[in-house]
Amino acid sequence: MTVMQRFKITIEYDGRPFVGWQMQKNGPSVQHALTEAIAAFTNEDVLVQGAGRTDAGVHATGQVAHVEIEKPMAAHQVQGALNHHLKPHPISALKVEAVEDSFHARFSATGRAYRYRIINRRAPLSFDKGLAWHVARPLDAQAMHEAAQYLVGRHDFTTFRHVACQAKSPVKTLDLLMVERQGEEIIVHVAARSFLHHQVRSMVGTLELVGAGKWAPQQVQEALLAQDRRALGFNAPPDGLYLSRVRYDTPSMPRDKTTVG
Repeated sequence: MTVMQRFKITIEYDGRPFVGWQMQKNGPSVQHALTEAIAAFTNEDVLVQGAGRTDAGVHATGQVAHVEIEKPMAAHQVQGALNHHLKPHPISALKVEAVEDSFHARFSATGRAYRYRIINRRAPLSFDKGLAWHVARPLDAQAMHEAAQYLVGRHDFTTFRHVACQAKSPVKTLDLLMVERQGEEIIVHVAARSFLHHQVRSMVGTLELVGAGKWAPQQVQEALLAQDRRALGFNAPPDGLYLSRVRYDTPSMPRDKTTVG
């Protein structure tokens, strides 16, 4: 009888070389890189499933995936082998845990958190190019935070939804949308159970207009209530967006099926 072991993998990656998380025919993906790496040390056809489908150029510091493998291995061995075979991709398995078969990286998740980085200075970026959005004009982070509060709660987010979004409903509950300045950097913190396609980037792009004084905070509420994509400010680039955490309210109980010493 074949015994499969399911593993939960917490991952970070630099999204710049990839067309996104999901496997696509038009270029390399994070999912494909992970699948190839696991197949390299198991010699098995595996399916790696993630908690969120990040877009091209979007990064992660706390993406979660799961995979089932037949080869008897302990979690720390899977982590070591995976990181070895992921070279030279800018992907790292931060943690690997053996979990129950009922755990699913996407469907067991009860919340997702994103962080968006804006470097607000006149000088161009060197170290952070591609890893943050460079905005040269001065931004008022406090005004951005004030405007952001109009979006917190349960709303129809049609205005902030990509036209190709496949979600059944535009109604989402935004648990947190906070804007803070740390020196030259403005950080937008966002949390919800789930998000619409491009929702975070659409919200950040619109808040940037408020920070620049182009929009009053009240106009963000008006755009939301319009429920019309044409009322949107614009999409922020993918450079500054990071999937930072996936929440699971029910602990993913370990089930060690191996006898590896």
